[in-house]
Amino acid sequence: MIIEDRIKAFEKLGDFLMDFCNENSNSNHPLETIIQSSSSFNGWFTSSNIRSSISAICNNLSSTILSSWLSSYSIPIEAKKNVSIIMAGNIPLVGFNDFLCVLMSGHRAIIKLSSKDNRLFLPIIEELIIIEPRFKGDIKLVEKVENFDAVIATGSNESFKHFEYYFKDYPSLLRKSRTSVAILTGEESLDERKALANDIFLYFGLGCRNVTKLYVPKNYDLNLLFEVFFEYQDVVLNNKYANNYDYYRAIYMMGKHNILENGFLILKEDKALHSPVAVLNYEYYDEKESLALQLDELKEDIQCIVGKDYIPFGKAQQPDLEDYADGINTLRFLEAI
Repeated sequence: MIIEDRIKAFEKLGDFLMDFCNENSNSNHPLETIIQSSSSFNGWFTSSNIRSSISAICNNLSSTILSSWLSSYSIPIEAKKNVSIIMAGNIPLVGFNDFLCVLMSGHRAIIKLSSKDNRLFLPIIEELIIIEPRFKGDIKLVEKVENFDAVIATGSNESFKHFEYYFKDYPSLLRKSRTSVAILTGEESLDERKALANDIFLYFGLGCRNVTKLYVPKNYDLNLLFEVFFEYQDVVLNNKYANNYDYYRAIYMMGKHNILENGFLILKEDKALHSPVAVLNYEYYDEKESLALQLDELKEDIQCIVGKDYIPFGKAQQPDLEDYADGINTLRFLEAI
């Protein structure tokens, strides 16, 4: 299959997904039932979060964007390899970009879905094969990882150690746990602060591109943040989120930690990059130059940085196709196997 046919197929898949995200979409869409069952199966996968994930995917599936993305790569036509994709399940359809990269590079996708996200991909794969039947032999869902030539695996830091050992004899692209941070200057507009709130609360903060740590200048008024966070107060209606909030609030109060909270989010001064669900760490800084050096030392743990000189506020969870996870170019890896 030539690259133009693959691009055309994924563009049509994007149209299928966009029809679902469209406000005029109705309950007869093939994805509707799957979304309802996914939400019941995994309490973090709300209908709203699933739609947000699908919408972000759709943004990259136009023929213009796909053609531009692929133009600088040497895409094989016949040299197919079996590429095992071990997907994470922290947010809905988080493994879609790997799926797209493998098929666009001309290889076969041998997919092991996460137990937390093992339903949403099924109707999407079925629709892609309806659109382009030649993809049927290039997509296989498996329970056990075997009979592969290369592997792409995403998981926790503990999983990463297992992946390193198990796949040491294969070409592999392995990813571990990362998170994202935001740098504030105190000059952010109301709209920018509102956009930052989305970077924090979308997917309940479970994505590696969610902001879990803020760097704020000395004497920054944290009430400016609580002002815009209020719009997201309904997150606490989710039982899983509420349980996290109640648990960490009790732990921090018993430990006499200095925290600020508003009934659904805890702000905690902490040097750690990662924070639990319902907790947002913050740290004061003196100079942007010294902060930049500090963050450079932590780059192996940071997925992206949000701020005026970095990724725009509100765009953390809308990566372009070139915004590869962990900064590792997936297509270059697939090109070389």
